Amino acid sequence: MSLLFEKTKEVLRTLLPVVILVLLLCLTIVDVETDVLIRFLVDSFLLLIGLSVFLYGVDLSMNPIGEYMSQEVATSKTPIKIAILSFLLGFLITVAEPDLLILGHQIQEASGNTLSSSIIVYMVSIGVGVLISLSVFRLLRDKPSYSAFMAVIYGIIFILVFLVSEEFLAISFDASGATTGALTTPFVLAISLGLSNIKGGKNEEENSFGLVGAMSAGPILAVMLMSIISGQKHIQGDAGEYVYAEGVFGPIISMFPGILLESLIALLPITILFFLFNFIKFKIPKENLKGITGGLLITLLGLAVFLTAVNSGFMDMGRIIGIEIGQMNPWILIGIGFLLGLIVVLVEPAVHVLGEQIEEVTSGHIPISLIRSTLSIGVGTAIALSMVRIIVPEVKLWYFLIPGFVIAILLSFIADPVFVGIAYDAGGVASGPMTATFVLAFAQGAATIIETANVLVDGFGVIAMVAMSPVLSIMILGIIFRFRHKKVEYPIVAKKPAVTSHLVDEINLEHDCILVIVNRGFAEKVVEVARQSGAKGATIMRGRGADENQKVMLPIINIELQPEKEIVWFIITTDVSSSIADSLLNDRQLEQDGEITVFVSPTEAMVRTFSTIHVSENNE
Repeated sequence: MSLLFEKTKEVLRTLLPVVILVLLLCLTIVDVETDVLIRFLVDSFLLLIGLSVFLYGVDLSMNPIGEYMSQEVATSKTPIKIAILSFLLGFLITVAEPDLLILGHQIQEASGNTLSSSIIVYMVSIGVGVLISLSVFRLLRDKPSYSAFMAVIYGIIFILVFLVSEEFLAISFDASGATTGALTTPFVLAISLGLSNIKGGKNEEENSFGLVGAMSAGPILAVMLMSIISGQKHIQGDAGEYVYAEGVFGPIISMFPGILLESLIALLPITILFFLFNFIKFKIPKENLKGITGGLLITLLGLAVFLTAVNSGFMDMGRIIGIEIGQMNPWILIGIGFLLGLIVVLVEPAVHVLGEQIEEVTSGHIPISLIRSTLSIGVGTAIALSMVRIIVPEVKLWYFLIPGFVIAILLSFIADPVFVGIAYDAGGVASGPMTATFVLAFAQGAATIIETANVLVDGFGVIAMVAMSPVLSIMILGIIFRFRHKKVEYPIVAKKPAVTSHLVDEINLEHDCILVIVNRGFAEKVVEVARQSGAKGATIMRGRGADENQKVMLPIINIELQPEKEIVWFIITTDVSSSIADSLLNDRQLEQDGEITVFVSPTEAMVRTFSTIHVSENNE
């Protein structure tokens, strides 16, 4: 129950600021029918219950399923099995993503049923499956680098941009943001973390991130290719006039049965795949299996309640506010959009999931507060710029998307490697339930009322902007982190325990302790160079500097970070210590890229033939 309470608090933090903002607008400048306002409040309460229960169920079921399936992928011996299983996991979990289901219905309504929501959902899910499969191969083989992999993927996307219409450009990028929601994000993060832990190696920390960012490129490719292959460049459907449902409880009750069935169909495939593998391979204990089964039922119930609340009135309010403010003064939309962006991302549940994983993998040295502050500024700016697109017809979506992603890709080759995967993942998690529901409806309402705007072109694309801005802002943060830290040598103080004993036949041997500090990823190179000069063994550790001069203070937000280092210890005889130290310091790669620092300290080794040793607790 404590976990459910925590999830409820998470969702309440997400929802409450939006509800307060809506009430302030309704009580001041926006005129809303009484039944619509009451239904919004009822749906807000149902959304709180539904999303809390849904996230609770995801923790009980989808996270363990993701961990078990990641082990199966990582331990598979044939490339075909890895490819098929990775594709199925990506495809089946995306089909059930609530944000994508919502977007599919919005596209269908806005296009006057020209584009079927089912086609959008399944095409997007295929794109996710393919990219998940390719990303898993890249992770397991560590080739190519993540930066190069994403550069190639987005290079293909930039070529396709010029072959599709503005409608499909907006829809494809919005679909990308909608796939990384409350269900897919924790599931794919669990897979990513599981694969990186099983594989290990020097890139383990970097491999813990990036799978969410890679999968979010799949929907863009899938929707664009669907447009090119089908020859459909422009959507000719008529959306018609938007009609609001009347009453308070009637729309909610009438929608629930159909949405419950839709939710069951969405969750069934991934459930069947898991139980099939459990029967053949996993053989999970009954108690654990019972917990996962209960979690799946809770997930189903929460998903149905959440989608009912969203579709029966929550999005109506977003659309009404967009229309009313657009009629009053379109330029106010920019300020409201920026405020919405600040609020939405600061309290987005998926941002918390990513932040917790970042803190865990980096031992707390990249704090969640830093990630959230950076994302908040980026997303607020993105939604404000989306309102500019709606107001000024000359401003196009690709003016922001293409330069933004191009700059982010170029920065990915310079930024600290850990930040690259985090940046692409952050682009996905920032566009969660509130963005896919309230913010998108707000943009569509504004596009409906402004004569020069097109709902299909300008009403969509806001999720795309929200998904792009974190990639760019976190990449800039990675650049700052990499180039603001200082290399400092600090003294090592060794305390020698007092030893009292009656020893017989004691032999003194002269030894030196060599301590080497290098940037992460260069420890193996240090060992290799040292062995060539006479060393026989080493101890490798990871750590981050704690000295005052090693602190990285980021400007404005005043957050402290510590660069991660690898520490290599050698205990060797004094006759070879000098040659080993010289070899390490003279190695060009270790000097330039590894930023090597070497300390040599004399020590004393003793061989005792008799020992009853009493070590004093006083280490002074």
